[in-house]
Amino acid sequence: MYSASDLRKGLKIQIDGEPYIVTDFQFSKPGKGQALYRTKLRNMLTGNQFDRTYRSNDKFEKAPLMERTMQFLYAQGDEYHFMDIKDYEQFPISKEQLGDDIRFLIDNMEVQVLLFNDIPIGVTLPNFVNLTVTQADPWAKGDTSGSDTKPVTVETGFVLQVPPFVEEGDKIQIDTRTGEYMTRVK
Repeated sequence: MYSASDLRKGLKIQIDGEPYIVTDFQFSKPGKGQALYRTKLRNMLTGNQFDRTYRSNDKFEKAPLMERTMQFLYAQGDEYHFMDIKDYEQFPISKEQLGDDIRFLIDNMEVQVLLFNDIPIGVTLPNFVNLTVTQADPWAKGDTSGSDTKPVTVETGFVLQVPPFVEEGDKIQIDTRTGEYMTRVK
């Protein structure tokens, strides 16, 4: 059990039998009365967000979540299929549940799938992925007209800014948490 004083950003709790994640948190202590904990919560099943205020004596159940290592197999329509690498069981996850993570998914990638009562509700990608550049505009040597980056498209269709020396066919490392270019991979 958690108390209201345990609330913090990223904490996963269960309310009315559904998992929620705290997306924002503020503590306030008025001159009189109990301390208040203002939170923004997001339902991990539906994605709905709402604000709620709790008092210091409120209690919460820990969400019964578990992570399993799975391999991304393929996408079919708006569903992405993953396979548990231990028992080969397959799970579909919707495009909405994956959110922006689909920008970095490539075939056979191993990810951590978050399960609530054996229902997949999200994934945790590796911090860095190596993707091949499929489209890059040529860089004119001596072009000092503006920035020192250019847009490229990688094999998943994601577009990001990279240094001008990156060319089509290069393999680059991308930080999945920020979507930023890290380095070229040999």
